[in-house]
Amino acid sequence: MKSFQRRQFLRLAASAAALPAMSRLANAEAYPSRPVRLLVGFAPGGGTDVMTRLLQPALSQGLGQQIVIENRPGAGTNIATEAVLDATPDGYTLLAASLANAGNATLYDNLKFNFLRDSTPVAGIALDPFVLEVTPCETYRAADLVFASRAKRNALKRCMFLTTARWRAASCLSASLISASRL
Repeated sequence: MKSFQRRQFLRLAASAAALPAMSRLANAEAYPSRPVRLLVGFAPGGGTDVMTRLLQPALSQGLGQQIVIENRPGAGTNIATEAVLDATPDGYTLLAASLANAGNATLYDNLKFNFLRDSTPVAGIALDPFVLEVTPCETYRAADLVFASRAKRNALKRCMFLTTARWRAASCLSASLISASRL
């Protein structure tokens, strides 16, 4: 009978120890219980802004809460990024990150944050495909193009045919990475 009493005591002690944790769980709010801010580091009307505004209705419906899009352009998206990283880490302030966030660590010497260390990815929204093209007068194959870009400085960038400034910036980064690669 002694061991039964001991088991009863241990169960009672374990239950008493777990009681404060259970009451905290019972009082926890369901997420989200208030509107969620989604910061965009570009001016209204840009690609990232349009993408987030197209996503907003479905996201609001899925979460059952309003999603407020807030544009904070400037400093290559660093203003919006810093605002999100300085906010309370409760999931109510999100960032629409882009390729610019990845490149800023190499472009700015005095950032107050480390994007990879200080942020947590939540979901992938879109992928930007890149197509390597050459002008009709060139007769390069893909591998020949990489070798030619190493031999002639900026040859790969000159062969790119992309239309908007955003795509040109991203393509130049991609071209530099291809030129630096070791085949």
